[in-house]
Amino acid sequence: MLLDGEDPGLTVLGDTAYGTGRLRRVLEADGHTPVLKPAPLQQAVPGGFTADDFTVDTTAGTVTCPAGHVKALGKPQRNGQRQAQFKTLCQTCPLRARCTKSKTGRVFSVHPDWDVLKAARDQARSDPDWQAEYRRWRPPVERAIAWLVAAGNRRVPYRGVIANNTWLHHRAAALNLRRLVNLGLHHTNGTWALTATT
Repeated sequence: MLLDGEDPGLTVLGDTAYGTGRLRRVLEADGHTPVLKPAPLQQAVPGGFTADDFTVDTTAGTVTCPAGHVKALGKPQRNGQRQAQFKTLCQTCPLRARCTKSKTGRVFSVHPDWDVLKAARDQARSDPDWQAEYRRWRPPVERAIAWLVAAGNRRVPYRGVIANNTWLHHRAAALNLRRLVNLGLHHTNGTWALTATT
Protein backbone atom coordinates (compact mmCIF):
# COMPACT_ATOMS: atom_id res chain seq x y z
CA MET A 1 0.00 0.00 0.00
CA LEU A 2 1.10 3.58 -0.63
CA LEU A 3 1.38 4.33 3.10
CA ASP A 4 3.50 1.30 4.01
CA GLY A 5 6.34 2.42 6.24
CA GLU A 6 4.70 5.75 7.16
CA ASP A 7 4.44 6.72 10.82
CA PRO A 8 0.94 6.52 12.32
CA GLY A 9 -1.19 9.63 12.71
CA LEU A 10 -1.67 10.69 9.10
CA THR A 11 -4.96 12.09 7.84
CA VAL A 12 -5.71 10.25 4.61
CA LEU A 13 -8.05 11.96 2.17
CA GLY A 14 -9.81 10.38 -0.76
CA ASP A 15 -12.98 10.36 -2.82
CA THR A 16 -15.60 7.63 -2.97
CA ALA A 17 -13.36 5.34 -5.03
CA TYR A 18 -11.19 4.90 -1.92
CA GLY A 19 -14.06 4.67 0.57
CA THR A 20 -14.18 0.89 0.88
CA GLY A 21 -14.65 -0.79 4.21
CA ARG A 22 -11.43 -2.74 3.79
CA LEU A 23 -9.29 0.37 3.23
CA ARG A 24 -10.93 2.14 6.17
CA ARG A 25 -10.15 -0.81 8.44
CA VAL A 26 -6.53 -0.98 7.25
CA LEU A 27 -5.97 2.75 7.75
CA GLU A 28 -7.47 2.75 11.22
CA ALA A 29 -5.50 -0.36 12.22
CA ASP A 30 -2.30 1.44 11.11
CA GLY A 31 -3.17 4.46 13.24
CA HIS A 32 -4.27 6.80 10.44
CA THR A 33 -7.43 8.89 10.22
CA PRO A 34 -9.42 8.24 7.04
CA VAL A 35 -11.27 11.22 5.59
CA LEU A 36 -12.75 9.32 2.67
CA LYS A 37 -16.01 10.37 1.10
CA PRO A 38 -18.60 7.58 1.44
CA ALA A 39 -20.26 6.32 -1.71
CA PRO A 40 -23.75 7.80 -2.17
CA LEU A 41 -26.63 5.46 -1.44
CA GLN A 42 -28.95 4.52 -4.28
CA GLN A 43 -32.72 4.56 -4.00
CA ALA A 44 -34.55 1.48 -5.22
CA VAL A 45 -37.42 3.83 -6.09
CA PRO A 46 -36.79 7.45 -7.16
CA GLY A 47 -37.54 9.66 -4.16
CA GLY A 48 -37.92 6.58 -1.96
CA PHE A 49 -35.98 4.99 0.87
CA THR A 50 -32.24 4.34 0.96
CA ALA A 51 -30.43 1.64 2.90
CA ASP A 52 -29.95 4.04 5.81
CA ASP A 53 -33.72 4.17 6.30
CA PHE A 54 -33.45 0.54 7.44
CA THR A 55 -32.09 -0.39 10.87
CA VAL A 56 -29.44 -3.08 10.61
CA ASP A 57 -28.21 -4.93 13.70
CA THR A 58 -25.35 -7.12 12.53
CA THR A 59 -24.82 -8.51 16.04
CA ALA A 60 -28.40 -9.70 16.40
CA GLY A 61 -28.57 -10.52 12.70
CA THR A 62 -31.72 -8.53 11.99
CA VAL A 63 -32.97 -5.78 9.69
CA THR A 64 -35.91 -3.50 10.48
CA CYS A 65 -37.59 -1.83 7.51
CA PRO A 66 -39.10 1.70 7.56
CA ALA A 67 -42.54 0.17 8.22
CA GLY A 68 -41.23 -1.52 11.37
CA HIS A 69 -41.10 -5.08 10.06
CA VAL A 70 -38.17 -7.14 11.36
CA LYS A 71 -36.51 -9.94 9.40
CA ALA A 72 -33.53 -12.12 10.19
CA LEU A 73 -30.41 -11.99 8.07
CA GLY A 74 -29.61 -15.17 6.17
CA LYS A 75 -26.28 -16.95 6.07
CA PRO A 76 -23.37 -15.16 4.37
CA GLN A 77 -23.19 -15.64 0.62
CA ARG A 78 -19.99 -16.18 -1.36
CA ASN A 79 -19.34 -12.44 -1.48
CA GLY A 80 -19.88 -12.12 2.27
CA GLN A 81 -23.23 -10.37 1.96
CA ARG A 82 -26.27 -11.42 3.97
CA GLN A 83 -29.87 -10.85 2.97
CA ALA A 84 -33.11 -10.12 4.76
CA GLN A 85 -36.17 -11.27 2.80
CA PHE A 86 -39.14 -8.94 3.31
CA LYS A 87 -41.00 -10.31 0.29
CA THR A 88 -44.32 -11.46 1.75
CA LEU A 89 -44.46 -8.53 4.18
CA CYS A 90 -44.33 -6.10 1.24
CA GLN A 91 -47.57 -7.33 -0.30
CA THR A 92 -49.82 -5.22 1.97
CA CYS A 93 -47.28 -2.66 3.21
CA PRO A 94 -48.46 0.96 2.81
CA LEU A 95 -44.84 2.07 2.22
CA ARG A 96 -44.17 -0.39 -0.58
CA ALA A 97 -44.31 2.24 -3.34
CA ARG A 98 -41.40 4.09 -1.66
CA CYS A 99 -39.38 0.94 -1.03
CA THR A 100 -39.32 -1.42 -4.00
CA LYS A 101 -40.45 -1.94 -7.57
CA SER A 102 -40.06 -5.69 -7.33
CA LYS A 103 -43.27 -7.64 -7.85
CA THR A 104 -42.16 -10.19 -5.27
CA GLY A 105 -41.13 -7.63 -2.61
CA ARG A 106 -37.97 -6.24 -1.08
CA VAL A 107 -34.76 -8.19 -0.52
CA PHE A 108 -32.33 -6.17 1.58
CA SER A 109 -28.61 -6.97 1.20
CA VAL A 110 -26.11 -6.21 3.97
CA HIS A 111 -22.46 -5.74 2.98
CA PRO A 112 -19.89 -7.57 5.16
CA ASP A 113 -18.45 -4.14 6.09
CA TRP A 114 -21.88 -2.66 6.81
CA ASP A 115 -21.00 -1.31 10.27
CA VAL A 116 -17.80 0.38 9.06
CA LEU A 117 -19.50 1.93 6.03
CA LYS A 118 -22.57 3.01 8.00
CA ALA A 119 -20.37 4.73 10.61
CA ALA A 120 -18.53 6.52 7.78
CA ARG A 121 -21.81 7.72 6.24
CA ASP A 122 -23.06 8.93 9.62
CA GLN A 123 -19.80 10.78 10.27
CA ALA A 124 -19.78 12.46 6.85
CA ARG A 125 -23.38 13.53 7.31
CA SER A 126 -23.22 14.86 10.89
CA ASP A 127 -19.63 15.51 12.05
CA PRO A 128 -18.71 19.18 11.46
CA ASP A 129 -14.99 18.49 11.98
CA TRP A 130 -15.02 15.79 9.28
CA GLN A 131 -16.96 18.05 6.93
CA ALA A 132 -14.57 20.97 7.49
CA GLU A 133 -11.52 18.77 6.88
CA TYR A 134 -12.93 17.32 3.68
CA ARG A 135 -14.09 20.70 2.36
CA ARG A 136 -10.69 22.23 3.15
CA TRP A 137 -8.66 19.73 1.15
CA ARG A 138 -11.01 18.49 -1.58
CA PRO A 139 -10.69 21.52 -3.93
CA PRO A 140 -6.86 21.57 -4.09
CA VAL A 141 -6.69 17.79 -4.50
CA GLU A 142 -9.24 17.82 -7.35
CA ARG A 143 -7.48 20.79 -8.93
CA ALA A 144 -4.15 18.94 -8.83
CA ILE A 145 -5.71 15.88 -10.45
CA ALA A 146 -7.28 18.07 -13.15
CA TRP A 147 -3.87 19.59 -13.89
CA LEU A 148 -2.29 16.14 -14.03
CA VAL A 149 -4.74 14.74 -16.59
CA ALA A 150 -5.09 17.93 -18.68
CA ALA A 151 -3.98 18.21 -22.32
CA GLY A 152 -4.61 14.57 -23.21
CA ASN A 153 -2.83 13.07 -20.21
CA ARG A 154 -5.73 11.07 -18.79
CA ARG A 155 -4.01 7.89 -20.01
CA VAL A 156 -0.39 6.94 -19.60
CA PRO A 157 1.50 7.34 -22.90
CA TYR A 158 3.95 4.43 -22.81
CA ARG A 159 4.07 0.67 -22.55
CA GLY A 160 5.57 -0.68 -19.37
CA VAL A 161 5.54 0.36 -15.74
CA ILE A 162 9.06 1.85 -15.61
CA ALA A 163 8.56 4.23 -18.55
CA ASN A 164 5.18 5.40 -17.28
CA ASN A 165 6.47 5.79 -13.74
CA THR A 166 9.28 8.03 -15.03
CA TRP A 167 6.80 10.03 -17.15
CA LEU A 168 4.41 10.50 -14.23
CA HIS A 169 7.16 11.70 -11.88
CA HIS A 170 8.47 14.17 -14.45
CA ARG A 171 4.98 15.47 -15.18
CA ALA A 172 4.22 15.90 -11.48
CA ALA A 173 7.55 17.68 -10.96
CA ALA A 174 6.88 20.05 -13.85
CA LEU A 175 3.39 20.84 -12.56
CA ASN A 176 4.73 21.46 -9.07
CA LEU A 177 7.41 23.78 -10.47
CA ARG A 178 4.80 25.68 -12.50
CA ARG A 179 2.68 26.05 -9.37
CA LEU A 180 5.63 27.35 -7.37
CA VAL A 181 6.52 29.86 -10.08
CA ASN A 182 2.91 31.08 -10.09
CA LEU A 183 3.15 31.46 -6.31
CA GLY A 184 6.19 33.70 -6.69
CA LEU A 185 9.20 31.36 -6.71
CA HIS A 186 12.35 33.27 -7.60
CA HIS A 187 16.11 32.94 -7.35
CA THR A 188 18.11 35.75 -5.79
CA ASN A 189 21.79 35.70 -4.75
CA GLY A 190 21.98 31.92 -4.92
CA THR A 191 18.83 31.40 -2.84
CA TRP A 192 15.40 30.18 -3.89
CA ALA A 193 12.48 31.83 -2.17
CA LEU A 194 8.73 32.31 -2.48
CA THR A 195 7.25 35.76 -2.67
CA ALA A 196 3.61 35.87 -1.64
CA THR A 197 1.36 36.93 -4.48
CA THR A 198 -2.11 38.39 -4.22
